[in-house]
Amino acid sequence: MMETWPWQALLGGMMLGGSAVLLLLFNGRVAGISGIVAGILRPQPGEFSWRLLFLIGMVCAGWIVPLLGFALPQSLPVSSLGLLAVAGLLVGMGTKLANGCTSGHGICGMGRFSKRSLVATLVFMATAFATVFVRVHG
Repeated sequence: MMETWPWQALLGGMMLGGSAVLLLLFNGRVAGISGIVAGILRPQPGEFSWRLLFLIGMVCAGWIVPLLGFALPQSLPVSSLGLLAVAGLLVGMGTKLANGCTSGHGICGMGRFSKRSLVATLVFMATAFATVFVRVHG
């Protein structure tokens, strides 16, 4: 696996970017997952079906990829459901504060040279680095 992972990462990145471009070209929408989910929770006329199909496609891809011969990354065991719930709430709060998520800012916003997305992505990455550092060394 280690010999092929750069190519798998490149292919995955190209697929993410390509899907974001297609959604923008054909639907005029940014592929920010938090915005797509928010549109399902508070649907606008004519917006619900494409958002639901987008999310179904994301979930189904996790089942389809192994059938195509690709391995999924191993998930880490959950040590505490309470900790998992707190982590989910913190991610949701951060998404709300940043006016978007990593997919919206990191993929779509950076591709549009958005200054706000650059700052948000730098904050996301710095937080991720700090979290890994504390988990490994703390």
